Amino acid sequence: MAEAEAKVQETTEAEGKLVRYKQLEGIALLTLNDPPANTYSYEMMQELDRSILRARMDESVHVIVITGQGEKFFCAGANISMLSSVTPEFKYYFCLHANETLSRLEQTPKLVISAINGHCVGGGLEVAMAADIRIARKGAGKMGLPEVSLGVLPGTGGTQRLVRMVGKSRAIELMTTGELFDFERGLELGLVNHVYEAETHEAFMEQVIAYARQFTLPHKAARAVGRIKRSVQTGAEIPFESALALERELQQQLFQSDDAREGLDAYVGKRKPKFTGK
Repeated sequence: MAEAEAKVQETTEAEGKLVRYKQLEGIALLTLNDPPANTYSYEMMQELDRSILRARMDESVHVIVITGQGEKFFCAGANISMLSSVTPEFKYYFCLHANETLSRLEQTPKLVISAINGHCVGGGLEVAMAADIRIARKGAGKMGLPEVSLGVLPGTGGTQRLVRMVGKSRAIELMTTGELFDFERGLELGLVNHVYEAETHEAFMEQVIAYARQFTLPHKAARAVGRIKRSVQTGAEIPFESALALERELQQQLFQSDDAREGLDAYVGKRKPKFTGK
């Protein structure tokens, strides 16, 4: 893993001061970089948006991992000082752009993993919920949507994504109480997929990168992984018959791929497939 970390450093590319972009063997690592709380501003969201598009358009990237800088916070949500000093119109367009950015992340046909290294509250949890898989570091912080204490609601997709994950009654209770809870509770609720024990952020990220690597070439047919995600994310929001039609179209695309032929040939030949992403 030390060798892998060295390769991460070798391939570091600066995307911006508020969102760091690194690439390693099919994985794009995006780090929210405004410690200690990694709160997001319009400027950070612009950088995140560009980073998502960069990873989406890069054919060598198969998995996107998002984390926060430092040991304390994944993200504490929107920068409250900024919000208290701008006009209502700016706030509206700021929220609109943040929604568009997270929807772009959610709809990108590549697997997205949130590596929750610390407190993940408010808009920070909204960012994490736009990912496909959430992995948290044991004992590193709390999570929740406490916006009600500010007299507002979770306005970056929180009210909609949370209800789809935990159900109406539980979502309403969590948001109206503003409850903060540990990652084990998040695991019980279905907000977190895995909780990893790690002494440091670096050790935690080594585990997350190792987990993410299983979804990259040649281990998995990355195109199939992306189309599975696309079928689920889009299909869950449209009528069932339309979702089945979408599933058939995506399957047809995969049937025409080299990886589908390789997978079938490997199965018949009783050997391990070697996927190329084509």
